[in-house]
Amino acid sequence: MSKQNYNGAPPKYINDFSKALAAEVRILLDEVGKLRDERRALQYEIAELMAVKSKHGGGDYPPDWHPRSIQGPEEPPAEAPPPPPEEPLAPARPGWRVVHKRAERKERAHKTPKALPAPVAAPPPMEQPRPNVPAWAQWRPNPLLAPQVAAPSTPTPQSPPPRSGLFGPSTPPPK
Repeated sequence: MSKQNYNGAPPKYINDFSKALAAEVRILLDEVGKLRDERRALQYEIAELMAVKSKHGGGDYPPDWHPRSIQGPEEPPAEAPPPPPEEPLAPARPGWRVVHKRAERKERAHKTPKALPAPVAAPPPMEQPRPNVPAWAQWRPNPLLAPQVAAPSTPTPQSPPPRSGLFGPSTPPPK
């Protein structure tokens, strides 16, 4: 195999081929641009024609309508025979509907009086965020926004202790 010494410059045939290829690519890109512009113009023209058809084909104008240049000089319209008498139609249902107002409920007489709410205790101090722990592991619910439970007037069955967080007990931080 023979060694070729480029001396930093590519051979002449590679330069000629690159220039010819670049010229061909430029020509093809110009043709593609022209085709794209033609397609856009055709789409616009189709949209205009469809808009005109929708106006004249039962849209904004009656189907027998023609521009004045096609109709020629205006002639008095021929008197059409009166339409045959139609049978009276049944009245249509009204669009509005009647909404009957509900009667107000009377309070039950055997209801026990409401107890006064218990005094609100001061919320516990917020915990300081721990360093080197992901942000999601540091989240704690705001005790000021926790619902206040009124003292029950009747003894209720013992319920499990409330959870410490929104999604249950917190997991230990990763090591």
